[in-house]
Amino acid sequence: MNKREFKTRVYNELAQITKAMANPHRLEIIELLAQGDYSVEQISLQTDLSIANASQHLQVLKSAQLVDVTRNGTFIYYRLANANVFKTWKALRELGVERIASIEKLVKDFRQSKSKIDSLTIESLTKKLKAGKITILDVRPENEFNAGHIPNAISIPLEQLEKRLKELPKRNEIVAYCRGPFCVYADEAVALLNKAGYKATRLEEGFPDWAVTGLPVESN
Repeated sequence: MNKREFKTRVYNELAQITKAMANPHRLEIIELLAQGDYSVEQISLQTDLSIANASQHLQVLKSAQLVDVTRNGTFIYYRLANANVFKTWKALRELGVERIASIEKLVKDFRQSKSKIDSLTIESLTKKLKAGKITILDVRPENEFNAGHIPNAISIPLEQLEKRLKELPKRNEIVAYCRGPFCVYADEAVALLNKAGYKATRLEEGFPDWAVTGLPVESN
């Protein structure tokens, strides 16, 4: 094997990963699987894809060795192959926000439509936690919370929040988080909380971002 053949083969292999990720639905699936294991039926519901389409996208990700399959009885679940898959998605997301102005504008416009929702970074949150009087609110579905969450976070899925507001102390600042900066659960939660008289903001990033920094996590 000469040098040119070696380089061609290596870059062709690497290109299989970028090809697998070069689809908006598969990027969304990767973000979803960063929260925990999901079946194809659950992925279909979360992404508004048909089961057949969701399955096809999962097979592409599996062929590129970006996702693994686990079995629980007769049920099949998908998960990210390892933490590096999410780190790659995170790096792509951050590059996109940095280099493509329309992405940042989309995010800002959406949050302004929700009464100019404020956000803070993981670094800012850790500093606020040391000062105290912070309530962390996880508004993802309960199964994602159980798979992993920020320590001492309160789990109230978004669809239950309006009925369970009394469980949250009004004396504390509330920081809501969800799957990531493109997840709208936290935006909708903060809008609801502010309207109800709470002081609330959203975490800019999501739980997977918190986890890959090496900060403590809990699971049920």
